[in-house]
Amino acid sequence: MNRLTIREIIRATEGTLIKGHEENHITGVKHDSRECREGDMFVAIAGKNQDGHKYIPQVVSAGCNTMLVSHLEGWMDEVKADDINIIKVDDTVYALGELAKYYLSTLDVLKVAVTGSVGKTSVRDMIYYVLSEKYVCGRNLKNFNNFIGLPISIFQFDNSTEAVVLEMGMDKFGEIDRLAGIVQPHIGVITNIGMSHIENLGSREGIFKAKMEITNHIKGEKGKPSGLLVFPDDDEFLTKENTSGNYEQISIGTDGRSEYIISDVDDFGLEGIQFTVEHLEESQRISLDVPGRHNAVNASVAIAVGCAAGITMEEAQRGLSKVELTGSRLKNIKTDKLSVIDDTYNASPDSMKSAIKVLELSQCQGNKIAILADMLELGAQSAEQHFGVGLFARGLRIDKIIAIGNDAEHIANGADGGMAEVVYFSNKEEFFRNMDKYVGDGDIILVKGSRGMKMEQVVEKLVEF
Repeated sequence: MNRLTIREIIRATEGTLIKGHEENHITGVKHDSRECREGDMFVAIAGKNQDGHKYIPQVVSAGCNTMLVSHLEGWMDEVKADDINIIKVDDTVYALGELAKYYLSTLDVLKVAVTGSVGKTSVRDMIYYVLSEKYVCGRNLKNFNNFIGLPISIFQFDNSTEAVVLEMGMDKFGEIDRLAGIVQPHIGVITNIGMSHIENLGSREGIFKAKMEITNHIKGEKGKPSGLLVFPDDDEFLTKENTSGNYEQISIGTDGRSEYIISDVDDFGLEGIQFTVEHLEESQRISLDVPGRHNAVNASVAIAVGCAAGITMEEAQRGLSKVELTGSRLKNIKTDKLSVIDDTYNASPDSMKSAIKVLELSQCQGNKIAILADMLELGAQSAEQHFGVGLFARGLRIDKIIAIGNDAEHIANGADGGMAEVVYFSNKEEFFRNMDKYVGDGDIILVKGSRGMKMEQVVEKLVEF
C-alpha cells in the first residue's frame, strides 16, 4: 500500500479528527485486530454480535496508532497512548468503502470488476492469470468480495500495480451498485444469471436487475470514451439487447452472434478440458487443467477481457495454463484409499450439476459417489431446484448418491429410480455414523453443498477414512 496521510483519510471519509495530527500517515488498513501492526489503521466495526471498538486497546499495544471509529464509548478511557490518531465517522464500513474508492482512484491501473450468480471467483482468478502475462496484476484477497473484504483488498495495491481484478458479491439489491461505485471499473463482467439468492431477490429477473447494477459505474480508460461489459450470451437475460448501455459489449457464445465463439469442447473429468475459441479470424485451441465443461465459458470470458486489454490469445493460453483457483473448487484430494473432489466452497443448482458431471467423467477403481447437501437461499424454488438436481444426477453414470440435510431430501427423491443407489441422511452426524457402509477403497467421492452446510467437515472425515 502507498502511504496515506491522516488529512487524506479525513477528506475521503468526511470524518472528524478527534485526536492526532493531519500530517501523520498510515501504510496499511486492517479490520482484524489480530493483524494490526505499526503503520496500520484499525477500522473498528460495530457488528450485530461484536463491537470491534473493544479491541482498540489491544491494537494500540501492538503498535497500531491510527483508528477509524464510529463511537468513543467503552474504550477511549482505556487508551493511554498520546501519539495516536483517532478519526470518527458515522459508519466505519461505509467510510472504509469511501476511503478505498479514493485510494484506488490515486492508482494508474486497469480496473476489472466481476459479478454473477456462480463462477465469480473462478473467472476472477482466470482473468488475473491472463492479465498477469502482461501486467503486474492484483485481485481480491481470498474470497473477500463484500463491503468490508473488497475495500480491504484494495489497500494491498500500490504504485507498482498495473491492473486489478475485483470480484463483487451480493445477496440484496443495491449491493453491487455500492461495490461497483467503489471500484469504478473500466471493464465489467457478469458471469451468468442463476438461482443464487433468489430468496432475497424474488426471481431470476430480479437477480438480473441486481447484477446489472455493475453497469451504473463502468467508465472508459484514459483516452477512451466508454468502458466495456463482457458476458456469456445465455439467450435469455445476458444478451446484447438486454445489456445495452453507454459502454461497449463483448459476448461469448457458441454461434456467430458472439464476438468469441466456443466449439469442440473435450471434457476429461478431473484432468481438465480442451476447447477451441474463435475471435474475428483468429482461432486458438485452449487446454485448461481446471475440471468442468462450464469452465470453457469462464476461460473464454477471461480471454475476452485479456484481448480487450491488449493480450494475445497465445498469451492468454499461457496465463490459463498457470491457473490455480482460490478455495475448495473441484479440488482433487487423493489418499491411500480414495479420491475426494472437494467442491465445498458453495452450491447452486447450476454449479452442483456441473460438479456431478465432472464426477461422472472421472476415473476410479471403485465407486463414483456424490455426497450432496442443501443449497441455501433458494426460497420458494428450493424443493423444485433440489429435485431437479436429483433428476439430473439420476441420468448419469454414478454409483451412489448420498443426500444430507433438510432440503437435500428432495435431491434423494429426484434421484430415486435411476441406476445409482440413493441414500438420505438428515444431518452430517448421521452420515458419519454410517459412513463405513457406503465408502470403500478406490472410490472417488464428490462433496458439495452451500457454505452454511459446512461440508468441509465431510471432506475431513473422508480424508481420515
